[in-house]
Amino acid sequence: QVRLVESGGGLVQAGGSLRLSCAASGRTLSGYVMGWFRQAPGKEREFVAAISWSGGATRYADSVRGLFTISRDNAKNTVYLQMNSLKPEDTAVYYCAAGLTYYTSRNFSPADFRSWGQGTQVTVAS
Repeated sequence: QVRLVESGGGLVQAGGSLRLSCAASGRTLSGYVMGWFRQAPGKEREFVAAISWSGGATRYADSVRGLFTISRDNAKNTVYLQMNSLKPEDTAVYYCAAGLTYYTSRNFSPADFRSWGQGTQVTVAS
């Protein structure tokens, strides 16, 4: 089973940027579809972005499309989430996750991913 560790979270002012990283060990990431999810206090975990095995296809939640960019470097066994123009409503714990299927006809859900990191806190101050 692949093990995932997120980093790069922190406190940022509204309008600022952060880049999250998700480092994998135990298995090569090239065999997995990767996703980022987030969970704010009192809310359900929600999909943010996903990327196919080779990085050739990406998908974003409507709320972050054009602002966030997911990418991967399979040689480094790492996935990234570049977050620009951050807003207070982006405040959440961000999780990376590994799955096996890239769905083209429906949105991703947490149930589609089998391995999860421990999360990294992102706080956007107004």
